Amino acid sequence: MRDYPQVLFKNRRPGQTVMLAGYEQSGGYQGLRKALQMSPGEICALVKDSGLRGRGGAGFPTGIKWSFFPAEAPGPKYLVCNGDEMEPGTYKDRQLLLADPHQLVEGMAIAAYALQTSVGYIFLRYAYEECSQQLERCIAEAEAKGYLGKNILGSGFDFELHVHRSAGRYILGEETALLNGLEGKRPNPRSKPPFPAQRGLFGKPTNVNNIETLANIPHIINHGQAWFHDLALTVDGAGTKLFGLSGHMNNTACFELPLGIPLREVIEVYGGGIRGDRKFKACLPGGASTPYLTAEHLDLPMDFNPLESVKSRIGTAGVTAFDDHTCMVAVTRNLNQFFARESCGFCTPCRDGLATISWLLDRIEFGQGTMDDLAMLKDQARNISGRSFCALAEGAMGPVEALLRLFEDEIVDHIRKGRCPFQRS
Repeated sequence: MRDYPQVLFKNRRPGQTVMLAGYEQSGGYQGLRKALQMSPGEICALVKDSGLRGRGGAGFPTGIKWSFFPAEAPGPKYLVCNGDEMEPGTYKDRQLLLADPHQLVEGMAIAAYALQTSVGYIFLRYAYEECSQQLERCIAEAEAKGYLGKNILGSGFDFELHVHRSAGRYILGEETALLNGLEGKRPNPRSKPPFPAQRGLFGKPTNVNNIETLANIPHIINHGQAWFHDLALTVDGAGTKLFGLSGHMNNTACFELPLGIPLREVIEVYGGGIRGDRKFKACLPGGASTPYLTAEHLDLPMDFNPLESVKSRIGTAGVTAFDDHTCMVAVTRNLNQFFARESCGFCTPCRDGLATISWLLDRIEFGQGTMDDLAMLKDQARNISGRSFCALAEGAMGPVEALLRLFEDEIVDHIRKGRCPFQRS
């Protein structure tokens, strides 16, 4: 393994969580001290120039997102951290919080100052109880040292931070559904516009960012935009990324690796290769809603633009690998069932379309499929894509579209043989 720089995981120790004393020893809260000597506009410009893109899945440039926020507007404004993390195959935010949670607290304090918000919420999925407890302890430590609360470090800036434990559901990862959940409402996505930056939590301007995104902010402030760009292996990339490996690899763990690292190195070096005597067949490169990559993509750089060029996405970098004994119809059926069950039921393409696709994949997988079912599957995928109210159904179409594009021969094989050809007879 190469000795890649560790930024977010530099304090990571097996079975340990670094709290305030250890975090300060490694330079913790120096970024906040430095930021408070800058103007909010200077911080926003630095984040924009750094090239940081959202680490929650969509990959929207963070600095541009911040530029939409009315920092100078009077009245209440909110900063919200999205820690719902219910994408199957994604667990990197949990690992970050269990290793070094003060990075998030410091990142939110800096972001709050840059956006001139006085109240922040960390929204966590219900299962992350240990992370919630550690964050509450971090917040108490930070308040005691003057990093949070009234008149932070004598700057005159106030910021209070709270942890919110979610009741759960995948749809809460959509930022407007998350805001409804925070308000105690049914978590249906909201109509946009207005966007959260204009009308978000409690009807006030709100900025929503992912845990990993915000944890990068102190390091960018400390080391600068050029340093952050140089961490990546691609010319247009910036920073490192937390890769959560799962599936048929020998080593399923979370690693901090540079953006632009080849998929082959992720699978064969950090993942330890495919287990047993089997070969790599395909993978989800960024969680359950990303289109498959195959062996022809093994030398592709794992970065936003290179993956988009082959009709996929880096998403959350939750890399789930499948060996050559895997039925991709079965994999896609399993994924689509998850999304169908997690639909909020608000719009027809998601509520009815995903259920129809599950029914078609059931028929094909269990030997009842026909060529008409394949044609209908293609029609359903086309009808759903770009027509749902939020991104849930659009994301669900990632694996389905890739199944049709890359593995249609497997679907036809199921239909002609009247059974799954990967089943043992």
